Amino acid sequence: MTDEQWPATRARVLRSALGVGVVVGTYGVAFGALAVSSGLSVTQALALSTLTFTGASQFALVGVLGAGGSALAGVATAWLLGSRNALYGMRLAPLLATESRRRRLLAAHLVIDESTAVAVAQDDDRAARLGFWATGTSVFVCWNLATVAGALGTEALGDPQAWGLDAAVGAAFLALLWPRLRDRRALPVALGGAAVALAATPLLPAGVPVLLAAVVAVVVGWPEPAARQAGA
Repeated sequence: MTDEQWPATRARVLRSALGVGVVVGTYGVAFGALAVSSGLSVTQALALSTLTFTGASQFALVGVLGAGGSALAGVATAWLLGSRNALYGMRLAPLLATESRRRRLLAAHLVIDESTAVAVAQDDDRAARLGFWATGTSVFVCWNLATVAGALGTEALGDPQAWGLDAAVGAAFLALLWPRLRDRRALPVALGGAAVALAATPLLPAGVPVLLAAVVAVVVGWPEPAARQAGA
């Protein structure tokens, strides 16, 4: 890419990053609301968004807690769902190898679906690095602001169950995952995990069926992403 082309490319990448941040950040409102409805405080909800910063894992954690599951089961489920970020890190490592150690540590926190997708979609390493940092930062800021808004709004409503918010955890989590099911290879994994969870629900304490479903998804889905990385 020539220096003359860079300004136009930079503007395009930044527009994409901002757009992704605003759209994805909208889910943060739902997370903040559902976290409070599951028994967390506003501070705890914000801490999860700031320190965990991976939407599916956060929704899984509050879903387990909201269903009466233990904190251990919720954390284990969230960890399993977040393990896919390690594969993203493998893909992005060569791209970010020239960064300083401090910046690489910060980059590890910003490795999410969206920052990876925008980065790998670029044709030039310079644009890819910009896409990663701009998208990760945009999503982080929007997600955390939206989390606070959702948590404060729900806290002001009073009893979440009176408004039916306790039933919204599953709906929000499904809405988060639904676009991924368009991949025909992901659908069998999702159906297998759902079948295991449904079969285990009458037999095991709350939270454990979700944990088992997450194990199924990771075990079944692990070879395919790994193979895709090898071919990248």
